[in-house]
Amino acid sequence: MNFPAELKYSKSHEWVKMLDDTTALVGISDFAQEELGDLVFINLPQVGDSVTKEEAMCDVESVKAVSDVMSPVTGVVAEVNEELLDAPEKLNDDPYGAWIAKIENITDTEELLDAADYESFTKEA
Repeated sequence: MNFPAELKYSKSHEWVKMLDDTTALVGISDFAQEELGDLVFINLPQVGDSVTKEEAMCDVESVKAVSDVMSPVTGVVAEVNEELLDAPEKLNDDPYGAWIAKIENITDTEELLDAADYESFTKEA
């Protein structure tokens, strides 16, 4: 299991890569993709959508089930990774390279975990 130190994590298993003080890339963690299994479809958010921390931002479909991806922050979707529409398996192959959305004007980052705390949290799950 991989927990890059430069990222922040939510307890719902999304990662956040801060690009500046108010903009970040968001994706699912290695732990999440492992739990979900092979991903076969993603329903991306729309550019301009408002997202709210701990509410569904989009959903992914695996061979096991359809699962919501929760937003780890509050903000506005500035960009989506359209490559995932044709290749959702990139989330399995490279969960920290395959970002889902770029969120801007973000708030509600206080409860994000650092890599060490997130790794401990996943061991308790």
